[in-house]
Amino acid sequence: MNRPAAFRYLLLSLLVLAPLATFAALLALDSGFGAGGRGRDYVIRLQLPPAGEIGLPRVEGPLDASRPLIVIDPGHGGHDPGAGSGAAREKDITLALALALRDALLRQGGLRVALTRVDDRFLLLPERAGIARRLKADLFISIHADSAGNPGASGATVYTLSDRGSSEEAARLAASENRADAINGIAMGGQGDAVAAILVDLAQRETAERSQAFARLVLREGQGRLRFRERGIQSAAFVVLKSADLPSVLFEAGYISNAEDAAQLGSDEGRRTFADVTASAIRVFFARLGPS
Repeated sequence: MNRPAAFRYLLLSLLVLAPLATFAALLALDSGFGAGGRGRDYVIRLQLPPAGEIGLPRVEGPLDASRPLIVIDPGHGGHDPGAGSGAAREKDITLALALALRDALLRQGGLRVALTRVDDRFLLLPERAGIARRLKADLFISIHADSAGNPGASGATVYTLSDRGSSEEAARLAASENRADAINGIAMGGQGDAVAAILVDLAQRETAERSQAFARLVLREGQGRLRFRERGIQSAAFVVLKSADLPSVLFEAGYISNAEDAAQLGSDEGRRTFADVTASAIRVFFARLGPS
């Protein structure tokens, strides 16, 4: 073989063998560094929680499962602050009110209580009522604090579920509260069939009447103690109530956009009054129902 031909043969061999040698070297490195106990592991493995429903909160109170169970839902939380800003944020106010109500019920005894959240975490609207359903609760109370462009708007309002709002303001509030899930990138519009089925269940006479009966008791027990914006029961299509199939209300404790309301809701006395009024309404409600 002449010299030019030999050179071309050598060059061709190198072109074929060099990539194979590189590949073999990479395999060797991978085997050495990736093996347990040799070098450093460069693959990070994360243990993900199993998919499924969120865990249920702790039920406090008597161990007797026949005692009525109230699930209290502090509105908003986590990356969803709700109304207000700075030191007066709805998610903080609702949690403080819910804790005060829980403490009042436990102090008086005889009833079981669970909170959908006891810290600053985000829950989807259906998850909140879902907790009450899974716990087989007897009453569901979702606590909120309204906001309005008019600083003169003030006072508490008690809402029950209806397919359409009892007023333009009720419809506006429901639309505002229902947007909470969109913050997490999840639209509720695609759940039409499921929500419609739940709404049919909630429309059953007994459940609707019990929700309204409890709302009337809150208004009665709060007379002279809480300032109400509306003396009658209001209603709107709240997602958090649509997702429940048990007696339930949404309690707007006041307007966080109103200086006087915000100061009252943020004070120990204001929280205590809210808790005492609501706890009293709860006790009368179950006393009227009698033994389960």
